[in-house]
Amino acid sequence: MTPPVVQIDGLWSVFRSAARTHVIHQDLNLSISQGELVSLVGGSGSGKTLLLRQMLGLATPTRGRVQVLGQPASQLGREGAASRIGMLFQHGALFSSFDVLDNIAFALRELRTLPAGLIRDVAMVKLQMVGLDPSAAHKMPSDLSGGMIKRVALARALIMDPPLLLLDEPTAGLDPGSADDFCALLRSLHHELHLTVVMVTHDLDTLLELSTRIAVVADKHIITSGTAANVMAYRHPFIEEFFLGERGRRASALLQAAVPSPLTTNH
Repeated sequence: MTPPVVQIDGLWSVFRSAARTHVIHQDLNLSISQGELVSLVGGSGSGKTLLLRQMLGLATPTRGRVQVLGQPASQLGREGAASRIGMLFQHGALFSSFDVLDNIAFALRELRTLPAGLIRDVAMVKLQMVGLDPSAAHKMPSDLSGGMIKRVALARALIMDPPLLLLDEPTAGLDPGSADDFCALLRSLHHELHLTVVMVTHDLDTLLELSTRIAVVADKHIITSGTAANVMAYRHPFIEEFFLGERGRRASALLQAAVPSPLTTNH
């Protein structure tokens, strides 16, 4: 049996100050299998992005275990293991002084083990993989649209061919058409590259379009996970507001109309 790509057991995230102790996560458990695209949803302050940071090894839990790709997340920075995880930040986080190609190639150049020509060729392949024309290679981030910034950031996240991709609000700030196009790209790459993906999103259309499983963070832990239909059937105030309130009606209609849908697999 293939071990989980991400395994979180008994996770506590606690922040202490002179005035108070703030518990973000308490006995949180989550297992993500190879090939899944799991979306994390929850209210503001529920610690969704913190979970991504803990998977990257950028934040250390107060208690519990976070295993990623078979090793403790805290060790991912050693021996280049962090390169096995791709990260797409919410606003792209491109280097403003680098052109598109240099942004994409950054991680490969930092290795200092490959010739410059090969690095350029690999970066150009990733550029085209995300649907951008080679003519964009020497544009600066300030010259890019929001959708192009997301694509360049995605190409940079994929430069090391990671088996695990983390997405923080991947369609935030995009107009509906650009968001739909970006979802189609993500869905295609998830399938073609056999990626395991963990995504944080508040966008219901993105959530239903891409997720193979949804995990809901509330009351300091994962209260339920499964298909959209299963999650929406779980009785909880956050779920009722998020999925079944006014903002969720359109998404619910899309779920019922979607044939075929990636949300037909129950976990």
